[in-house]
Amino acid sequence: MDISQALKIVARTDPGMVRSQNEDAVFANPQRGFVVLADGMGGYNAGEVASGMATTVLGTELDKAFAQRPPHERVAGGKLWAHAALEAEIARANGAIYQAALSQPQYAGMGTTLVAAVFHDNSLTVAHIGDSRLYRLRGEEFQQITRDHSLLQEQIDSGMLTPEEAKHSQNKNLVTRALGVDPTVEPEIRDYEVRVGDVYLLCSDGLNDMVDDGEIGMTLSALAANLELCATQLIQMANDNGGRDNVSVILVKVAGDFGVPRGIASWLARLLAWLK
Repeated sequence: MDISQALKIVARTDPGMVRSQNEDAVFANPQRGFVVLADGMGGYNAGEVASGMATTVLGTELDKAFAQRPPHERVAGGKLWAHAALEAEIARANGAIYQAALSQPQYAGMGTTLVAAVFHDNSLTVAHIGDSRLYRLRGEEFQQITRDHSLLQEQIDSGMLTPEEAKHSQNKNLVTRALGVDPTVEPEIRDYEVRVGDVYLLCSDGLNDMVDDGEIGMTLSALAANLELCATQLIQMANDNGGRDNVSVILVKVAGDFGVPRGIASWLARLLAWLK
């Protein structure tokens, strides 16, 4: 099945109940099977600039990269093209944001979190920086796939805080990695198998700081058949609980198989494409 038919995608962003500016940005490319979410930081409108630059650069350049060759192809060293393209374009976005911050005083110190998901050949390649997250609902199991690059996560990992204590910490928004703050940045990039029926949620911390994981999971389970309603409900829940930050969600439901044909199936697929 063509990837644009195999994936159902909904992307939403909302300023929340407290902030006048929306420093989050979302991007979806159903034809190429990838989505990007960024949560900006910085004074004035600098956070909005950083997240907008991140989604624009990645959205434009990944589209070009995957038009050049499909994400599942192997390149030098056996690396997936999805990995190579994400590394290259994240570095490009990082450089663009960093240089803008250096050259324009009003943008000094700006940066953004990032989570990007590329679907290809019944697989998923995820790149993330900071504390924007990717979750997966598979059957009745709802789990966080990414691990925050944050002071809070480091405190949990070291045993200084329990996950329960972390919910009430004052250090929720201190990230240990961000896009555009330093000349170089190291994204965390991982691959996962995908199954038909999976629902993936990318979100800024404006959602998971306001709504606990259990409620998010129950909402996805109840409304997975209607992604538009599900996205609306998740944002509403965050706002009902105070909406102290901008809230962004991208939902991706896997509606069909999008494996790459191999062998005789591949030859037939190419023949049919040529005959069209």
